[in-house]
Order: sequence, then C-alpha cells, then structure tokens
Amino acid sequence: QVQLVESGGGLVQAGGSLRLSCAASGRTFSSYVMGWFRQAPGKDREFVACISWGGGNTYYADSVKGRFTISRDNAKNTAYLQMNSLKPEDTAVYYCAAKRGLGGYHTTTSYDYWGQGTQVTVSS
Repeated sequence: QVQLVESGGGLVQAGGSLRLSCAASGRTFSSYVMGWFRQAPGKDREFVACISWGGGNTYYADSVKGRFTISRDNAKNTAYLQMNSLKPEDTAVYYCAAKRGLGGYHTTTSYDYWGQGTQVTVSS
C-alpha cells in the first residue's frame, strides 16, 4: 500500500514557475514508477509525465515537453514536477500516481495509487 500526498500548487502568472512535490509513504518507493497527471474542469484526466524506478527514464506529454521536468529522490520518498514557462492552459488539478510496471505509463487505468491532487492556476 502506498499513500501519496501532493503539494506545491498555487496561483502563478503566465510565464512563471511552480514545483510540485509528491510525498509517498512506505519503504518501497523505489519499486514504483511515478507519474503526474492533470485534470482541467470539464476535461478528462490526462498524462503529463512519468519517471522510472531509478529515474533513468522519463516520458512527457507533447504539450509540456521542454517546459516541465519530472524527477525523484528515492531517499526522500518524493517525486517532483518542475513546471516552467507556465501557460493558462496548464491550469488544472495535478495528481501524482504510482504503479509497479512501466507499461501503459500514459494511461490512468494502469496506475494503482493516486494522490488527492493539488490545484495549479495560471493567470494570463
């Protein structure tokens, strides 16, 4: 069982930056692939980024590639999402999620554990 708690959301102007954190409980954090998803009002939850167990492989949605960076610190049981050059269309609730395998990393249904989400609002 893994419990995930996101933090770091807030209100920022377009062009600004935010760093989201996802703190995980338990002693097996390094055995999970970690993902970030987001959900805007009236839209489906969508994939943002994913990082492999040791951090050696990362994957991004085209919409955030070059602006967002996913990372993890297994010693701290924490995953991060650094978001730069934010745009109003990045406004959403951001969720972190955990799964054992890497297959289907971009699909919500393949993840086993989810956090409660943190709101990110980008003003124009």
